[in-house]
Order: sequence, then C-alpha cells, then structure tokens
Amino acid sequence: MTNRLHLNAEVLISRLGQRGEGLASFEGTQLAVPYALPGERVRVEVDRDRAKLVDVLEPSPDRIPAFCPHFTICGGCAMQTLAKAPYEEWKRGLVVHALAVAKIDTDIAPLIDAHGAGRRRATFHSRVIDEGMSRKRLELGFMQARAHTIVPIPDCPILDVGLKGSMEAARAAATVLIPLGKPLDIVATATDEGLDLDLRGSGALDFGYVQALIEVASKHDLARISNHGEVLIERRPPNLKMGRATVTLPAGGFLQATALGEETLAKLVCEAAKGAKRVADLFAGSGTFALRLAEQAEVTAVEGDDAAMKALTRGAGYATGLKQVRTETRNLFTRPLMGGELDKLDCVVFDPPRAGAEEQAHALAASKVPLIIGVSCNLQTFTRDARILINGGYRLEKITPVDQFRHSAHIEVVGIFRRLPGPKPKRRGSLLG
Repeated sequence: MTNRLHLNAEVLISRLGQRGEGLASFEGTQLAVPYALPGERVRVEVDRDRAKLVDVLEPSPDRIPAFCPHFTICGGCAMQTLAKAPYEEWKRGLVVHALAVAKIDTDIAPLIDAHGAGRRRATFHSRVIDEGMSRKRLELGFMQARAHTIVPIPDCPILDVGLKGSMEAARAAATVLIPLGKPLDIVATATDEGLDLDLRGSGALDFGYVQALIEVASKHDLARISNHGEVLIERRPPNLKMGRATVTLPAGGFLQATALGEETLAKLVCEAAKGAKRVADLFAGSGTFALRLAEQAEVTAVEGDDAAMKALTRGAGYATGLKQVRTETRNLFTRPLMGGELDKLDCVVFDPPRAGAEEQAHALAASKVPLIIGVSCNLQTFTRDARILINGGYRLEKITPVDQFRHSAHIEVVGIFRRLPGPKPKRRGSLLG
C-alpha cells in the first residue's frame, strides 16, 4: 500500500484473518481491520498499512456485545464480539487452514473449549513515570492493543478467581521498586496454596528492597515472591496437583494457561498413549503429562530446565500409585533423543516451546517408535515438525484443537502420529552421525 491517509474509508469485510482481524479489499490490497466481523460494512481510518475501526455501518448478525468494557483498548483479547458458533468455526478453521497450507491431510476433531475457570497466570506491566520535581508516578496494568501504553484494569473477567488480589499485590511490589525507575513485568500465578509472584526486569536487589518485598508477601498473603526466578521468600509451597502427584511449581516455571486446558490436554495424551508400556515425555516441564502418564506406563521425562526436572522428580517421589519415572535434564534443541534411546520406546510425547522441535522431529522420523503424540501452541512450527515426521514414514492420524486461550488467536493442538509399515528411512548424517 502506498503512503497515504484515509480518514473515512468504507470497506466490506469478507472474512476473518489468522489473528482474528477482519479482512477487506481496499485499493487493490488486502486490509486488516481489527475487531471487524465478516459481512460487515465498516468505516475505517487507514494510515499506510494499518487500519483502525471507526464505525460499524452494517453489523453482522453474528455480532454480540463485548463482555469487557476494556475490549479494543486492552491488548489481551482479539475476539469478544463474535457469537459462539461462528467463533468456534473460526478457531477450528485456524487448524484447517494451517494443515491445508502444509498440504497435510488428516482427521480434524471438533474444537474442545478448555477455558474453564479462566487464565491462572497473568503478566502485569509496570512503568515509572517521571513527573519532575522529584515526583514519580507508577503505571501498572496490561498493554494497550497495538501500542506500548499501559491500561490499568481493576478486574479482568477472563482470569481465574485464584488470581483475585494479584493486581494489588503486583502494584505493591512495583511500588517498592519505584526508586529503581525500571520497567517491570510481574508474573502472577494462581496455585493451590495461593498467589505466586515473580518479578522480572529489576536485576539483582539489595537487602533493603528484598526486605520490603518480603513485607509485601506477608501483607498480601502471597505463597511466594521471587525475583527473576530467585526465591525471596516462600511462605507456603506454591503447589499444583498433576494427576496423583503434587508439584511445587518452580519460580517463573512454565504452566498451561488454564487448569481445564491442562487437564484436557493430559487426558487426550493419556488416552492416545493407552497400552504403551515405555513412554518418553520430551520437553516435559514440571510433569504436566509425565506424572499422569506414569499412572499407566513407565515414563522417561526429559527437559532442559533443571528446576522443572527437580520439581517433577520430587512430585513423582512423593506420589503413590505411579510406575517408574526417570528424569533427565537435557537440551533437546542441541541434543535430541536419538537412535537406540528412541527405538526401545513404545510411545514418545513432545510438547516443545513455540519454536517447535525440529531437530528432535528429524531424530524421531528416523526412529522405530510406533506412536508419537505431538502437542503444540504454534501451528506453524507444529506443521513443520509434522511434515518431517510424515516424510519419515509417519501418518498424522488425528489432530484435536483445544481452545484454552479463549478470545485470542492462539490455539493448542494434540496430534497423533503412527508409523506406517515398511522400511524405515535412512537417518540424517548431520544429526545421527
């Protein structure tokens, strides 16, 4: 699009894009209009390649009122005004589209809604505003949509009730650190024992700041408060149930977005792995899948984060009714499980970060593992890794979309891969030597 400004352009929205934005043709180009819905005629303000929704001239019959007064201001939600059925069709359609682009044909299950009680983790952003004359003001909240402005939201309706009081606690912690003048990200997690706060951005803290933050933890009855993953005080272990096990979450450790999302993904994984006697859980985190899988199989859990592995090991050690759980701290991006390590397994589960598991996928593609279960929150890297497995002789039997990120453009998937009969392909020399 050429550099120009249109203050009152009218466009017709044809469909939704990958980020939930309405798409329209405008002067020979495709224009993305956030918060507009298919079939709507809207007035927009166009500035170069960006469009702002000014008015809905002809609303879609699928348009419903937003449930949050901060929608379109706060950047947390991309979609609140689309009715349930077309919303679910769009969300599942993200998976359909990604597989079509990757030329992967498989059975796509209906979308599973796993929002449950809501998000159990929130990141609050704080900034110190210098107003002159030695006066400083604190801003704390969520980031504004497509901007760097902080929106102070007293009550976010998509958060789990377990996060009640988290914004007040985050504000109190950020207030202590105002003299540093640094921007902070404060991660609040709802655990079975109360709120867990991890501060990021302050750097190392001297004794006075640490003591003041310990007082914040006491005043707001926090289970734990940490700084960059270093525990300042743990008043109660921030525990979470994972099947029969109880895990003390590492400070700042990975956690599925919702409790129901975790339970749903684990149920899909365990059902798919039923009958397997020896299972490896790769990128295992603190045991989301491994500890539940251990109720039905011997499990080897592998993860690069040592704190997560220790938490998983302790959780398994205190649990009853589990089969053997072995753990290994290992960087699977640089040292994937290979050859003989894989070929003795009945099933491999992998749930990598958004970057995917490309090197591990190549090693799996060259293995004899009969069943592979892939979990991912990134369709682009999932389809890339799926294509590697398919080219190596696996069939993507089924994929299930799970919506634990309701109102956003994010989607989780669980894919089941089975090795086809026939000769196993040659191993990549660069990886398997």
